[in-house]
Amino acid sequence: MADWDDLKVFLAVARGESLSRAGRVLKLDAATVGRRVARLEQALDARLFTRSPQGYVLTDEGGRLVAHAEAIETAMERAAEALAGPSEGISGQIRIGAPDGCANYLLPQVVAGIVAQNPGLEVQIVALPRVFNLSRREADMVIAVSKPEQGRVIATKITDYHLHLAASDRYLREAPPLKTLADLRAHRVIGYIPDMIFDRELDYLADLGVEQPPMASNSVSVQLNLIRQGAGVGVAHDFALPAAAGVRRVLTSDFSLTRAFWLIRHADDRKLPRIERFAAALVAGMRAEMRALEGQLQDG
Repeated sequence: MADWDDLKVFLAVARGESLSRAGRVLKLDAATVGRRVARLEQALDARLFTRSPQGYVLTDEGGRLVAHAEAIETAMERAAEALAGPSEGISGQIRIGAPDGCANYLLPQVVAGIVAQNPGLEVQIVALPRVFNLSRREADMVIAVSKPEQGRVIATKITDYHLHLAASDRYLREAPPLKTLADLRAHRVIGYIPDMIFDRELDYLADLGVEQPPMASNSVSVQLNLIRQGAGVGVAHDFALPAAAGVRRVLTSDFSLTRAFWLIRHADDRKLPRIERFAAALVAGMRAEMRALEGQLQDG
């Protein structure tokens, strides 16, 4: 018979695909993690992982065990919340995965407000320009720029956001005139590295016919800093521009994009009041902050 502690180790290895990564999550050394996996395999009389130099890969038996272990994990979390008693506040640790633009220019002020009202809450923001894997529990919830088409998840539309061409005042003073989209041919354009665009919703320059920008980054923050330094013209999030002194929108009547942020969560997490309360506060806070940030813009 397997115990919950060993199943918890099993889930960490399944999600991290290595003993060392699982150990960091669990605060155990890799050797201990390995012994616990071996003990679970012996108890179940099943081989749960295939070991290789590249890591630990689930076997068919291990894959079947994951769903049952996650159900137990959810039940244990619900039990812990029930034992803690009713509470209006939010406590514990919650990890959010988000694209770096959202994580840098929108989430900090929203999360700071939520934590200020919930002293027992610990929030981790993981800012990476890529898609997060909820099944591996890389995060408790994810902010995405497109709604997932499959998977056992809850997808909630948070808010629309807008993007426009932007440039620094310094660049506009020194560069050729920029009065129409056709004038862009005489300007340096900043954008994403084409083969590192992780979601089709981020292919902003396709609408402008720009396939290979002369200056590019996989990071929204780097792109905005290039614009701030007068390196050229780029597509910028309206909500990020209040943080970029000396940068303004240009050609707003000729070029405008609307995208959306979605909050993606595990389907089982609808049973966890703590996660439900945090998700509601996050969505409300992001909507309010978006209205405030997009309301203070300077055009050129």
